Amino acid sequence: MKPKVIYILSDSLGDTAESVIKATAEQFKPNEYITKKFSFVNSVEQVQVILEDAKDVNALVVFTTVIEEVKEEIIRLSSRYNLLNFDILTPLLNKFEVLFGSKPINEPGIIRKLDETYFKKVEAIEFAVKYDDGKDPRGVKKADVVLLGISRTSKTPLSMYLAHKNLKVANIPLVPEVPVPKEIFEINKDKIIGLTTDPYKLNEIRIERIKALGLGNTNATYADMKRILEELEYADKLYKKIGCPVINVSNKAVEETANIITKIIQSKR
Repeated sequence: MKPKVIYILSDSLGDTAESVIKATAEQFKPNEYITKKFSFVNSVEQVQVILEDAKDVNALVVFTTVIEEVKEEIIRLSSRYNLLNFDILTPLLNKFEVLFGSKPINEPGIIRKLDETYFKKVEAIEFAVKYDDGKDPRGVKKADVVLLGISRTSKTPLSMYLAHKNLKVANIPLVPEVPVPKEIFEINKDKIIGLTTDPYKLNEIRIERIKALGLGNTNATYADMKRILEELEYADKLYKKIGCPVINVSNKAVEETANIITKIIQSKR
């Protein structure tokens, strides 16, 4: 006995219909079937060609579409060719319309778009972790944004916040005694952002950092005002050499600084 044929038509990828078919067909083993999936069906002309073929094999036509004229043509031609057909979305959409008291937006492929956004965010977060604090300077060439700054200028929090906005961020710590990675001078300066801060504010932050680490010595070089001024001066000279925008983060929340960075990057694009 020949396997039955099921045609899947979708205004997106067709994964929803395919999953429903597989789950349903499991209840009818050992009957055999084959599927033909047609993705991104968004015109009446496409439907006509596909169903002309479907009638020759007497296929079951299963479809998911929110495009009204496409749906109507599938139903019309299925009836004309005496083909079994099943609309997966419409019955549930009708129930949701009653539940919410509003009309569906009827946007094709919306789940796929949401999935793409989610996976881009995950990818950006993984990128920020991988290229945090100069772990691998090669990341600056792949990044959407490169943050430069001395210690305690919010490089990591900003990287993670921007990653949640789907931006791939690499950050490089600036230390006067350590040469800047050569990659910094090999990329477009328009995606580089320099971070600076108020020296007195930074002094307070570093002292608290030392206490939090349980080191006790608040007079350590790390929190010494002379050292802080040297680091800030070094960073300022580098920013001028690169020609990149500079943001003072001393009195700004991470969200505020991130919004400024986003606007700068968008304007450069």
